[in-house]
Amino acid sequence: MAGTKKYSAVAVLAAWLMVVAFFMVLNRTLDLEVFFALSLIGLLVVAVLIDGAFSRPRYMRYLGYLIAAEVALFAYIITEKILEILAA
Repeated sequence: MAGTKKYSAVAVLAAWLMVVAFFMVLNRTLDLEVFFALSLIGLLVVAVLIDGAFSRPRYMRYLGYLIAAEVALFAYIITEKILEILAA
């Protein structure tokens, strides 16, 4: 049962990223920062949905590390944008 959750979460996240990429190409605005922010939102939603109430599988710990790395990178992007605005 847990393996099913894990694989369906990967499939949902991949579908979300393909939808985001499709609409970015359709809109002709290929921006890596926007794509990264939307992928972080999708990852956080998937992580909340597959997290168990009473047990914590090993892959959830690794997912937590991945989320922490993405949040740190997101904070870096936001900091760069703020500094870019202040410099102008």
